[in-house]
Amino acid sequence: MPYFLLMQVVVGVVAGGVNALNSAPLAFLAYVACLPLVAVTALFGPVRPMSVAAVRAMCEVPGEWLADGPARSWGARGRASAWWTLHLGAGALISGMTLAVPPMAVMLIAVPVVGQLRDVRLGYGWFAMDTGAYVAPLLGIGLLAGLTLCAVGAGQLLARMAPVLLGPTAADRLAAAEERAADLALRNRLARELHDAVGHALSAVTLQAAAARRMLERDPDFVREALAAIEDTTRRTVGELDAVLGLLRDGDPARPDAAPAPTLAADLDGLLARTRVAGTTVTAHQDPGPAGDWTALPAIASREAYRIVQEGLTNALRHGAGPVDLRIRIQAGPDSAHRELEIIMTNPPAVPAEGRETRTTGGRGLRGAAERAALLGGSVEAGPHGDRWRLRAVLPLAGVAR
Repeated sequence: MPYFLLMQVVVGVVAGGVNALNSAPLAFLAYVACLPLVAVTALFGPVRPMSVAAVRAMCEVPGEWLADGPARSWGARGRASAWWTLHLGAGALISGMTLAVPPMAVMLIAVPVVGQLRDVRLGYGWFAMDTGAYVAPLLGIGLLAGLTLCAVGAGQLLARMAPVLLGPTAADRLAAAEERAADLALRNRLARELHDAVGHALSAVTLQAAAARRMLERDPDFVREALAAIEDTTRRTVGELDAVLGLLRDGDPARPDAAPAPTLAADLDGLLARTRVAGTTVTAHQDPGPAGDWTALPAIASREAYRIVQEGLTNALRHGAGPVDLRIRIQAGPDSAHRELEIIMTNPPAVPAEGRETRTTGGRGLRGAAERAALLGGSVEAGPHGDRWRLRAVLPLAGVAR
């Protein structure tokens, strides 16, 4: 209506200062003239989000067929402009018909009942009454039926054209795919952190508590050591869990008192000690290479290496049946200018109970360890190796930020 009112003033001025609303040709000319103005203004502003919201609410178009957010390219803006022009153009026609047709139809239907209406001049000679008073109601009913068909047809046209003109472009699909990939990466990261921190803690605490129960009467010192290890394990895990849960809250900044992520340099000895308290013998061979100190490792490599060792020890606690041999070293890579951190962990597998198969593959934890290594360009191999179960991880150190 604002576009039409503006253009009917312009058309009336150009036509010599007449009122365009009093002339059907001039009114139709104003309608046609306002459509380019509609198209141009639709290239700017939030036309597409507003149109998509209207289509979802009224046209029953599936949401995935429509684009979200403002148009990112001129091509998408042009399609949104075409939709806006079609929408307002069809809407203007249906609105005008809705204002004009029902009163005329009601009057025609009432002609046989109200005799005075037979003398009313309807104009244009369309509805001359000399053919019979009962022709007028048929014309009125036909007008109402035509209006209904036009309205339904316009709605169907808009519903069919909405996915074509308001559907996602290649840029929209790429942006949505990137958003889904980022969301999936974050979910996988959180799943890895929860699995590694909570899963290892539960396995270790369960075995530590079982060992303490068995030695309660015979070795009180061992029981005190096991209980201290349980307390330390749960305290550390609560801190790590609090840090992970903080990531789940959108916009929740890192808490200053949240536990820092454990690293190979600072936390490996404690991890080995807590595992030994659970009753598993762990023999560790560490060779930091020329650096002579694990603190020289890049921080991200140190964190991921710790989690990989933690996952290996968790598997040994859950599925192993003997001492664990752990070897961590820094060695030269295929290119002598590059270095690699190699982690090799072996342990005898548990003897399967009768009727159960021997475990031959890893679960979510090993898959998470492989993902951690892949982030640094490394790899993880896990599986039977002779008569033992072996986990081998290789993490390239060249190019990793410190």
